[in-house]
Amino acid sequence: METHWDRVMQKSAEVFGDFQHSTGIQRKELLYKIAEVLESLGDALLQTAAEETNLPLARFAGERARTCTQMRLFGDVAAEGSWTQAVIDTAIPDRKPMPKPDMRKMLVPIGPVVVFGASNFPLAYAAPGGDTVSALAAGCTVVVKGHPAHPRTSALVNAAIQEAAVQCGWPAEVFQLVEDDSFECGKYLTQHDHTAAVGFTGSLSGGRAIFDYAQQREVPIPVFAEMGSTNPVLLLRDALQHQAPAIAKALAGSITLGVGQFCTNPGIILGIRSSILDHFTSLLAIELSLIPSFRMLHMGIYQQYTTKLSSMLDTNGVETIYHARQEGQMVASAVLARVDGDYFEKNPSLHHEVFGPFSMIISCKNMAQLTRIWQQLHGQLTTTLYCSEKDLKAHPELGGIARSLAGRIVFNSVPTGVEVTHATVHGGPYPATTDSRFTSVGTDAILRWARPVCWQDCPDAWLPPALQNVNPLGIQRKVNGEFTRTAL
Repeated sequence: METHWDRVMQKSAEVFGDFQHSTGIQRKELLYKIAEVLESLGDALLQTAAEETNLPLARFAGERARTCTQMRLFGDVAAEGSWTQAVIDTAIPDRKPMPKPDMRKMLVPIGPVVVFGASNFPLAYAAPGGDTVSALAAGCTVVVKGHPAHPRTSALVNAAIQEAAVQCGWPAEVFQLVEDDSFECGKYLTQHDHTAAVGFTGSLSGGRAIFDYAQQREVPIPVFAEMGSTNPVLLLRDALQHQAPAIAKALAGSITLGVGQFCTNPGIILGIRSSILDHFTSLLAIELSLIPSFRMLHMGIYQQYTTKLSSMLDTNGVETIYHARQEGQMVASAVLARVDGDYFEKNPSLHHEVFGPFSMIISCKNMAQLTRIWQQLHGQLTTTLYCSEKDLKAHPELGGIARSLAGRIVFNSVPTGVEVTHATVHGGPYPATTDSRFTSVGTDAILRWARPVCWQDCPDAWLPPALQNVNPLGIQRKVNGEFTRTAL
């Protein structure tokens, strides 16, 4: 029996038939137009998002600006075209003992993409977020399963994107929003025959469920799930000795930023037991006490935070250093805890993320224990080192460990605040993500929604423009092993 969900996916596949052949210039026009329409909504969009999430209006002004900047950046990437990784190896007909064929390859859109919108960034990781933007830039149609925490915001965005699509001459259904918070809907969309790939931002349990649904299909599909992280911070001795006040202030701001509802929140802090670490701990508690508490996004996140927090603080060996007084419904208390390295190693339950304004200091007896614990925290979006040149010279092994643990290694600054650039990596080994080879932020996010195709001895007129001899798009291509924009 046909359902609404089925009709949505059928339409997405139908529109993809044409949209996959759009040029980079056409996709740039679409993404620029979406940004323009979103900006034209003015304060109405920002006020709606603020009302639905308990976050301030200024936060959404910045978030919309980031989202629209990201749209224009991906539009530029689509138009420039080198992201398709066009490669040409020309034929050598007289090669002995056998002729060499003409071989040409490039990335092509993978198909309709289903995106699960996140609750903590209604404008940057939900309906109009990085998954949607990068998929459209790649030439894929998009179906977003809206998050139930901000339905009115998602509806406004849906209307804006569809209006932009129509203005650019595309069917409105190049983008579609499904508003249904049931598990059945998520499973159905993931396992629908027309779904070619899935993007997800959220919890480990949610991401893993979606991943498993995709593998249970007759034809498995890729799931690019970003599932959070404890983002361990290392405090090395020389840096801490000379910069403790500044580090404490920076980390307090990062721990409580957005009421701790960032996937890059620094949830674990590693240091070597000493009077210096004790002094830093006191400073961090003071800095946290100066930051007011606010309401969390919705009751679900608040209940998860308080439940996990209680479990963490009730664990043997965990000492509460600072716990802000709670005032008001859904107000999240900032919390700083401390545990001895021996207790931490013996209790794996302490290694998991507490999503909210919480961080735990691990007091290690020596550098050997610190690095051992750090390595146990595998699968991170980020890891941060507060260090001096003296620290790095004394511990050269830290570089290799950091690279094996996380997708982004931060030096002497906080991990929150993910810049959208060509070099950004927002990913990491499992369980941070389901595929550490890709990023969900930055221009390389487009690579998730494409697959390589090779044309062998194909007539020039049948080739995609990116591979034709005259290079009508003017893109950079690798021709016989050398990068060039020159026509053949």
